Amino acid sequence: MKNPMKRLLPAPLLSAALFLLWLLLNRSASPGNLVMALVLAWLVPLLTRGLRPLPVRIRRPGVVLRLGLRVMVDTLHSNAAVLRFILFPRLRRHPAAFVHIPLQLRDPNALAVLAMIVCITPGTVWAELARDRSVLLLHVLEVDDPQAVIDHVQNHYERPLMEIFE
Repeated sequence: MKNPMKRLLPAPLLSAALFLLWLLLNRSASPGNLVMALVLAWLVPLLTRGLRPLPVRIRRPGVVLRLGLRVMVDTLHSNAAVLRFILFPRLRRHPAAFVHIPLQLRDPNALAVLAMIVCITPGTVWAELARDRSVLLLHVLEVDDPQAVIDHVQNHYERPLMEIFE
């Protein structure tokens, strides 16, 4: 059976933070402010509990290190490519394009990490994720071969994330 206290107060740390924040912002511990702080500290976590992410369980910690190193290398390469593009725009090799990347990844935490990876890599932008999470639309600054972009994302990011999270 689930903890009844968890149902009543789903996020105790968030509740405590909201309670203190309300009192600090109002600079008053009057009875009215105390009651309002209690109501907010209870109501906001209760109403937003569906928005909180699922608990994370990392299945293969070694893969995390390999993925982190891969992201660092890719980010350095992308920085160099974007710098070349900015400093020497006439040397642009290929046009920008949107690439549809089929995904097998379904874990919400893994998808969030994939979004962060794509967004910190210069020259790529996460444009859209299909409602059923089966296709990622990625905007890439220079695309010679869309299949090479698909293969890179699937092999270097999606597969390790599936090993880590699923």
